[in-house]
Amino acid sequence: MPPEPLPTRLDSLTGLRWWAAFAVFLFHLRVFAPLPVIGPLLPFGNYGVTFFFILSGFVLTWSAKPGTRPTTFWWRRFARIYPAHLFALLLAIPVFYHVTPDPSQWWVKPLSIGVLLLSVFLVQGWSNEPSILFSGNPAAWTLTCEAFFYALHPALYRLFRGFRARGALTLTLAVVCAAFLFRVGVILFPGSWLAALPLPITRVSEFIIGIGLAHAMRHGWLPRIKPIWCYFAGGALLVWLVLAARFGLADPLSRWAQLTANEWIIVIFSFTIVSIACRDIRGGRSLLRHPILVKLGEWSFCFYLVHATIMYVFLAGFGAQAISWTNIGWQALVFILALLASWAMHSCLEKPVERRMRKWWDRRESSKNARHAQEQALSSSPGH
Repeated sequence: MPPEPLPTRLDSLTGLRWWAAFAVFLFHLRVFAPLPVIGPLLPFGNYGVTFFFILSGFVLTWSAKPGTRPTTFWWRRFARIYPAHLFALLLAIPVFYHVTPDPSQWWVKPLSIGVLLLSVFLVQGWSNEPSILFSGNPAAWTLTCEAFFYALHPALYRLFRGFRARGALTLTLAVVCAAFLFRVGVILFPGSWLAALPLPITRVSEFIIGIGLAHAMRHGWLPRIKPIWCYFAGGALLVWLVLAARFGLADPLSRWAQLTANEWIIVIFSFTIVSIACRDIRGGRSLLRHPILVKLGEWSFCFYLVHATIMYVFLAGFGAQAISWTNIGWQALVFILALLASWAMHSCLEKPVERRMRKWWDRRESSKNARHAQEQALSSSPGH
């Protein structure tokens, strides 16, 4: 009996994507409404972006069809991210820019059409200058990285197609080692060209790792790893990092963990994605597949794009709050408004516009293929 085909959707990963977006939300909320006790954990919410980059490579490879043309792939990715990005950018400009900024509002920058155009074309992330890197919608620097990753994906996909599971895992392990070596280089030579590399270059390893893991799994590598152990490893690392910072631990192991935290997070997230994907493939129970979490995961891209804009509106109106548990109320209010905005964007803009753009492209390709077939038929007819 032939093996059952692998599922094209892994809904638990969509549910997990929501928690990554929520972690980034908590990371940004520290500026407006910080919390006591758990406050030292919230800065690690920025690792949600690391998860997004790995998951992006994984999902695009998992769902890839060998016959898809690169131009079709690129158009579909453009249709997926750009309409929501452009709309979120228009929402962000009045919040983060002014002709004559108030010095007390440090997040408001002088209005510059040239800088904003960098955000329109998603190239702001190629600069390490904060006023450019975080220009336009500050959260959108990650889309510069994603656009670069999308440009590379067809070539990377073809590269990995030359390997079976073992070869793909070997190449993936080599990329993980390269990420650690890069970090060591930055640590040893902080003023070198390595430290000046733009983020799309330094973060591409995360995307490639996702590609390699998905390719290996498509070729039969389905390890039995319980997700709970991945959660435990991630939690233990974060607690260790918090304690090391809190008590000034200077032993070599703690220093190494602090300096290479992003790379260890990459490893933990990689195993987490694989373990959860394998559980879905085998049909195991998963709370992450709950319809509510899957729906939130579908909204997560829009949520990511608008939550900071809404938070800074509150910061401008009410000022930064003192550390207190009462800030949970402020956080809940910002969260509800951001969630409503993401639902509206997803339902009224992101999905319908993407659907129309993809249909237009598919009709265009079908028409082109039909003309090409007709021309071939005419050229091969006896009268020609």
